[in-house]
Amino acid sequence: MSKAVNIDWSNLGFKYTKTDLRYVSRWKDGKWDEGKLTGDNTICVSEASNVFHYGQCCFEGLKAYRTKKGSIQLFRPDQNARRMQDSCKRVMMPDVPVDKFLDACTQVVKANEAYVPPYGTGATLYLRPFVIGVGDVIGVSPAPEYIFSVFCLPVGAYFKGGLSPVNFIVSEYDRAAPFGTGAAKVGGNYAASLMPHELAKKEGFADCIYLDAATHTKIEEVGAANFFGITRDGRFVTPDSPSILPSVTRKALLTVAKDYLGIGAEEGDVFIDRLDEYAEAGACGTAAVITPIGGIQYKGKLHVFFSETEVGPVTKKLYDTLTGIQFGDIEAPEGWIHKVK
Repeated sequence: MSKAVNIDWSNLGFKYTKTDLRYVSRWKDGKWDEGKLTGDNTICVSEASNVFHYGQCCFEGLKAYRTKKGSIQLFRPDQNARRMQDSCKRVMMPDVPVDKFLDACTQVVKANEAYVPPYGTGATLYLRPFVIGVGDVIGVSPAPEYIFSVFCLPVGAYFKGGLSPVNFIVSEYDRAAPFGTGAAKVGGNYAASLMPHELAKKEGFADCIYLDAATHTKIEEVGAANFFGITRDGRFVTPDSPSILPSVTRKALLTVAKDYLGIGAEEGDVFIDRLDEYAEAGACGTAAVITPIGGIQYKGKLHVFFSETEVGPVTKKLYDTLTGIQFGDIEAPEGWIHKVK
């Protein structure tokens, strides 16, 4: 490490910490510049920038992990790069090439190595790549210029308590419309989720469950994460919908369930009125990793899965296996690990 930092690694929450350097690249006249690292964590742009008025932006989230031997690795960053490309296309922004994305992330991790938490603390270095539309434009049209940036910060558990069950409530609001931007990681999706999230918290829940906007009969997402359930006959099921975000963690869990745990794994409909088909349930994503769902409240009734206080056995195995792969303790499928150091 280039320096020492005074951080209580075991008690990190999911909050912003300014680290030393971040990467910034600008797109102008049809191409990206080489990009560079900077110590400035502020961005100065035109007041007429599209990001402010028309929400022309997208972002990603991925993590760097320190292994038992002290090396540092990223988990499937190429998947984040390709998902960002899809998000950019959806809101008419220029693609960030995969190689450029990977190089930016690698530079940022290396430049902030002191902030990569030690192995065994359960903490990680979270990376937030984003693209925003900037420049002088006031009509509803694509921006003339763009900024691609990556910053990082050390984080602990997304939900308080880490791997312990939390309860969710079904929201009356829709997260995304059919054929809308639900599958893109764009800012507007998250702005629209702030109020339902706050309403859920006021009622004592960790977050809300969103149903499909077309019929309001099927679970689509859990707040800012994907949903999965373990059926009573031991199958891993996660919703299949063009309106949900194609989570890198969710995709990995499908493989982990099938190839490491040897259980059935599938994408399919999860009907809200048939929750008794599931013995366990959870939320998954880069930030949350896996959060066990104790119960879901729907129409005034709380449906409890395995337990409101204990983690189900299959959910625990999924978590241990996935994090084992991410931290280098379990051999990963080919191409899943990107070595930084």
